[in-house]
Amino acid sequence: MILYRPSNSRGGADHGWLNTKHTFSFADYHDENWMDFRSLRVLNEDWIGCGEGFPMHPHRDMEIITHVLSGKIGHRDSMGFESTLQAGDFQRMSAGTGVRHSEFNPDPKVATHIVQIWLKPDRTGHKPRYDELHPAKDSDDILACSPDGREGSLAIHQDVTLRKLRISKGSIKSVSISPQRHAWIQVLSGEGKIDDQAIVAGDGAGISQVANFRLSTQSALEVLLFDLA
Repeated sequence: MILYRPSNSRGGADHGWLNTKHTFSFADYHDENWMDFRSLRVLNEDWIGCGEGFPMHPHRDMEIITHVLSGKIGHRDSMGFESTLQAGDFQRMSAGTGVRHSEFNPDPKVATHIVQIWLKPDRTGHKPRYDELHPAKDSDDILACSPDGREGSLAIHQDVTLRKLRISKGSIKSVSISPQRHAWIQVLSGEGKIDDQAIVAGDGAGISQVANFRLSTQSALEVLLFDLA
């Protein structure tokens, strides 16, 4: 079964300094049919204005992953970490027993475009932690997150792997899912198909009880691929 989530069906809001799209229920957007997918709780696409951002605020018991699509994102938190990420970078913050943080666009002239992901952890009460991944810009297959931090990926407290795939124009990539597991595809850019279903930037799809599917492209395609228990 493949459950499609077209970009134009997402929730969201335009706050002036922030334009945001929500794949799942978040903040003032609530849809009983789109609360989560397995342990994937939040999948937001945010455009943050020049010099704007989220002030310090608390989280707990959530694995929070941010991927920068363009521009820069600044980070500060109550653990003492302060950093600026560039386009292509990933960060992971395990909120655990509690952390305060701020994410903001430090550039006064260029807007920032990010994807923010929340995963429910395998249990409550983990120790908070923060880390970053700065993958090679020319890589077509990036293992961003995994439960064990293998291959230099960011370790997360959940049975989920997250990859970023780039598929060149006119190519077809076959993807296999192990029995009893599930996948979520989020399209970051480009146009193509999941099997025979057309997909464009912002579209998503939850995939269950399907052993294999194909990603084909009309233009170069970038996607996030979640493999979930």
